[in-house]
Amino acid sequence: MYEAVTEETRIEVSRRLKKAAGQVAGLERMVGEDRYCVDILLQITAVRAALDRIGKILLRGHVETCVATAMQSGSEGQKAEKISELMDVMSRFAHIGGR
Repeated sequence: MYEAVTEETRIEVSRRLKKAAGQVAGLERMVGEDRYCVDILLQITAVRAALDRIGKILLRGHVETCVATAMQSGSEGQKAEKISELMDVMSRFAHIGGR
């Protein structure tokens, strides 16, 4: 069994998620206050960027733990499974936000 994320990663992701949640709450206030649309759109961009950074942290952690363990295990089945999984998640992650 693999460790999902290290304690260090868990702390960093939690900190960043709280910040992103604050940004989303700010968006909700901006809409409620009928703020200028461009200001709201720019804040949405900031939230997306924050979530992308969180995703990169988790992806790196996954590669450093789960993928590395599977590659060192010697099991061809586990290696193939993790490579396939990694390729799928990287493909999906790369398409977030239409990028």
